[in-house]
Amino acid sequence: MTDRKSTSCAVTGVKCDTEHRKVSDQQEEEKHTCATGDTKRTWKIPSLQELEEVLHSASRSCRHGDEVWPNLYLGDMFMSHDKFGLYQLGITHVLNASHGKLCCKGSDDFYGTTVKYYGVPANDLPTFDLSPFFYPAAEFIHQALTSGGKVLVHCAVGVSRSAALVLAYLMIHHRLSLLSSVHCVQQKRWIFPNRGFLRQLIGLDRKLQDEALNGSK
Repeated sequence: MTDRKSTSCAVTGVKCDTEHRKVSDQQEEEKHTCATGDTKRTWKIPSLQELEEVLHSASRSCRHGDEVWPNLYLGDMFMSHDKFGLYQLGITHVLNASHGKLCCKGSDDFYGTTVKYYGVPANDLPTFDLSPFFYPAAEFIHQALTSGGKVLVHCAVGVSRSAALVLAYLMIHHRLSLLSSVHCVQQKRWIFPNRGFLRQLIGLDRKLQDEALNGSK
């Protein structure tokens, strides 16, 4: 579990602040469910259509990278290739969700000994099953952050493959619902995982809720 401060997303403006309060309230409800086993208070599992509507509603950003969680950056291949820029940011770990794909140079040899590297050879296609990588990728991020590191998670554009893995991390290690995870990341970066990944994340959301409920029995 994380405390209220660490799950807060920096926002500006009345509209964003209102949305932030809604997300915070939902996060508090999720924490209560997981901590107390109160099965009467459960998070909402969104449909694919509802999830896409939420994703479409966010304003778009065009930066190469954004800090979407304390010390966790979500970015594109341009940011991942800028080794000096990563050094300036203090990046210690890189998770490449497009390992071995066109234009993505990531490898242990590329970053050297100063950065720990983990590659996920995902295709940005609805037919690609990203779910087997949810837990290993989340563990890589978790170990990096708990050891005081800074992590860049990227793919080619930084909105689909890498975004899906960041959402899975927030769901697995911070017990946020899928909707809360999406809202949190959206405060800092526009994301839009493909439909296949969204369906897999909905499945993870349902699995985590079932585990929370069954663990209370």
